[in-house]
Amino acid sequence: YQDNLRVATTFGTSGPSGWTQYNNVYVLDQKLGLKGKLEYLAPGERIYSTRFVGDRLYMVTFKQMDPFFVIDLADPTTPAVLGALKIPGYSDYLHPYDATHIIGVGKETEVNQWGGVTAQGLKLALFDVSDVNNPRQLEKVEIGMAGTDSEALRDHPAFLFDPARHLLVIPVSEVVQVPVYKSGYESYTTDHWEGAYAFIVTPENGFMLSGRVYQGDGSDENAGYGWYRDAVRRSIFIEDALYTVSSSRIVISDLNDPDQRIGTIPLSSYTYPDYYGGGYSPLLD
Repeated sequence: YQDNLRVATTFGTSGPSGWTQYNNVYVLDQKLGLKGKLEYLAPGERIYSTRFVGDRLYMVTFKQMDPFFVIDLADPTTPAVLGALKIPGYSDYLHPYDATHIIGVGKETEVNQWGGVTAQGLKLALFDVSDVNNPRQLEKVEIGMAGTDSEALRDHPAFLFDPARHLLVIPVSEVVQVPVYKSGYESYTTDHWEGAYAFIVTPENGFMLSGRVYQGDGSDENAGYGWYRDAVRRSIFIEDALYTVSSSRIVISDLNDPDQRIGTIPLSSYTYPDYYGGGYSPLLD
């Protein structure tokens, strides 16, 4: 950016006093000479996500709480923290909504009985950074139970956002409760729901669910080890049609009402991944 390479790192080492960990931001010139640095941020935590936007760096670290940092890089020789927000959970991916708002995707967390933290459902957060010294979380949405996942947490092109339509589509592998009635009492087990959630996102109204795309075909083949075949890897839209792509099929839905399926394209070349004893089929992109 403007002839500088900007890098955020987590450093960890073991010494006589135990494990030491902290985070740093470095600005390097074209010859990789050190131009500016900001070190020893959030001791004991590690970086979960960063996003460089112009003269700003938005960074999330995590151990038990999620510090969302706003860092000033306008003067590359003196990076500085402008503001920070501590909230439960963390973001694995940050995406700019506009000049003053950031979308975060990660996991909600809660304190467990041993004093640590446990990851819960998938978390979407909308941050307001218009006041850089006091960033705010405008809204959050939690999807599913513990174990709920999204391809967007690891593979960021799986995150679909269109600012003109205020449209956000995110793949969801949701862990859901399934009631079980046995011997006169009720309990529950869990199952996987595979698909995508579509939202209209605005700073005024936050995340408004416009619909859910179910990626499966409703057959018993989705039970047990077969669920991962329907995990959505990519989403695109063409005019008013939404296409969600998994290893098993492409589902075409009404973009204005994603619950309504228009059609399905089977991907019959799918084979099981190597860790289940078969081959591997590349994904569409």
